[in-house]
Amino acid sequence: MTTVGVEEEYLLLDPVTGLPVPQADKVRTAAGLGRLVADQEVQYELLQAQVEVATPVCGTLEEVGGHLLRLRHAIGMAAEEHGCRIAACGTPPLRHGHPMAVTDQARYRAMVTQAPQLVAEQLVNGTHVHVAVPDREAGVQVLNRIRAWLPTLTAMSANSPLWDGGDTGFASWRTVVFGRWPVSGMPPYFHDAADYDLRVQRLLDAGLISDTGQLYWQARLSPRYPTVEVRCLDVQLSADEAVMLAAVTRALVETALAETAAGARAPDLSPEMLQAAMWHAARYGLGDTLVGPGGATHRAGDVLYEFLRHVSPALEASGDSRQVTSLVHRLLQNGTGADRQRAALAHGGLRAVTDLVSGQSTGT
Repeated sequence: MTTVGVEEEYLLLDPVTGLPVPQADKVRTAAGLGRLVADQEVQYELLQAQVEVATPVCGTLEEVGGHLLRLRHAIGMAAEEHGCRIAACGTPPLRHGHPMAVTDQARYRAMVTQAPQLVAEQLVNGTHVHVAVPDREAGVQVLNRIRAWLPTLTAMSANSPLWDGGDTGFASWRTVVFGRWPVSGMPPYFHDAADYDLRVQRLLDAGLISDTGQLYWQARLSPRYPTVEVRCLDVQLSADEAVMLAAVTRALVETALAETAAGARAPDLSPEMLQAAMWHAARYGLGDTLVGPGGATHRAGDVLYEFLRHVSPALEASGDSRQVTSLVHRLLQNGTGADRQRAALAHGGLRAVTDLVSGQSTGT
C-alpha cells in the first residue's frame, strides 16, 4: 500500500479577543515536554502565531486519523497552558493592525527582507499531503497528471473565507494570499525529472528563490522525502476531514502512477486555463461551478462525482472506498469549512466563528 503523511498548520488565538498571539515557541516547547509528541512532529512556522505538526509515515487512514487527533490534542493542551487556543482555519477571522513576530531563524529573517508585506500577511494555514512515489521521474509524471484535479481538491478543502473581520467573498482566501510569491500557484508541465531539476536550478541561480522550500506550487516534489507533496488544501476544521482529503489525494497519486504505467497521456490544459480554474475554485468552493479536467465548467457536485469516479479503483484497492464515500457525503451535506464559518458569522458574529475554528480543532 502506498504510504502517506500529513502536515497541518494551526493558528494560535487569544480565547477572549480572537486575535492571533505570538506564543509558538512556548507552545512547541510545552508540547515537546509531554509524552504525546515525538521529535520533529511539531515544527517551526514562519510567524510566531502559527505551529505546524507532521504525522509519521502512515499506511492506513486509521493511522492518519489517530496521529492527527493525538497531535491536535497535544498542541491544544500546550496552547491552553500558555493562555491561547489552536484554531484550524486557513486564515484568521481577525488580525492585529501590526505585523506578527517572525520566528527567529535565518531563513525567515531573509524572507522578511525579501517581501516584508507578504510575510506580514502570511497568517495562512494549510494541510500538506505527502504521497510516496517510486522515484523522482515517477513523481514528475504524477505532477503532470494531477494538475487538472487540484482545483477540485482546493474547492473541497476551502476553509478560509474571512480576513480582517469580514467575508472576502472567497471560499479559500488562503489560496489567493499564498499565490503572490514569485514561484507559486499551479505547477508547470515538466517533460521529465531532468527538466524539473534544471528549471528549479535556474530559479536558484537567478536568486529568485533562496532554497527549494520556496517552491510554493500547489503540488511539488518534496525537497526532503521521496514523495509528491500536494499543498493546495486549507487546514481542516476536523481531523476526519483531513483524513478524507489525505485519502483522495493518495488515490489521485496512485491513479496517476497507474496512468503513467499504462502510457496514458497527461491532460492537456493550458497554463492560463489551470490558473483560472484554481482561482474559480478558491472563489466559490463547492458552492457554484468547477472546471473539470477537460477544461469545461460544470456544477461542482458533478465535477466532484467525476473526481470520485476517477480515483475509485485506487480507493477500492486500498479499502478506503466506503469510508471516503461516507465522508464526502457528509461534506456535501454540511458544507465546506468556509460554508460553516459563514453560517457561524451570520448567526453569532466573529465570536461564533472563533469558537467554531478552535472548538473543533481537537475533535473529529
